[in-house]
Amino acid sequence: MRIGIGLPAAVPGAAHHSIGEWAELNEALGFASLGTLDRLVYDNLDPVVALAAAAARTRRIELMTTILTVPTRRNAVVVGKQLASLDLVSDGRLTAGLAIGGWPEDFAASDLTRQGKGALFDDMLRTMRRVWAGEVAGASGPIPALEAGRPSVLLGGLVPASFARVAAVADGWVAPFFGFDLLAQGIAGVQEAWAAAGREGRPRVVVERYFCLGPGADTTADDYLEHYYGCDYFPAARADTLTTPEAIEQERRRLSDVGCDDFLLFPCSPDLEQVTRLAEALDVAAAAA
Repeated sequence: MRIGIGLPAAVPGAAHHSIGEWAELNEALGFASLGTLDRLVYDNLDPVVALAAAAARTRRIELMTTILTVPTRRNAVVVGKQLASLDLVSDGRLTAGLAIGGWPEDFAASDLTRQGKGALFDDMLRTMRRVWAGEVAGASGPIPALEAGRPSVLLGGLVPASFARVAAVADGWVAPFFGFDLLAQGIAGVQEAWAAAGREGRPRVVVERYFCLGPGADTTADDYLEHYYGCDYFPAARADTLTTPEAIEQERRRLSDVGCDDFLLFPCSPDLEQVTRLAEALDVAAAAA
């Protein structure tokens, strides 16, 4: 199972100019990927901008939006060109994790109603693929096209329609940050839809967890998750947050056993030492295995 790490782009108080340094250290320590999450009405960097900063300081590591909320961006040609640009400047390292989203504040700020977002998402994704194929053109020529199959697309979502969408138009599924039963049910649902669609192989499954290591890890995790999720979702998010090397290794094994391909660990602290502590924890676990 590939191990990745999230950028601290959604941690309030982070020194955002250090995103490139964070990314460079992750690549040097051998992590497989860098992830970003997305909210509109929150103190975070835009995922595409954050990954562009990471791309400028790295050469090998995969860049993943996990996830990018598509409907709030409204103009599919703009989104498609932004993602194509990121794939081009990173030399084909982008994996686009996309979803409808779920934050009411983001929908309200985008003048989106609760109805019709699935159809809007489908329409936007079709247009984005046309952009990537070089089929959107003006008088001076097309938007620069990507290589066939670029970027790889993963989709989020927890309902049967989302699983069917993954099987129809994507390469895999981005699971939620917490809830092991939801994860296991989702993997089963996606794989069933994949088989029903006649797809070969199996869908890639990416799962995220929050982590914090070192002195005061539990308090730091509590403060961040309560700020991000509020009281309603805090207990569920905190239950699957990892604050010891032992917990990280136990979760890694559990996620591998249930069929996950990628394990992305998102920090609750912007401290660069979190990267080295995580690498050390994983090295110790690997040596003990």
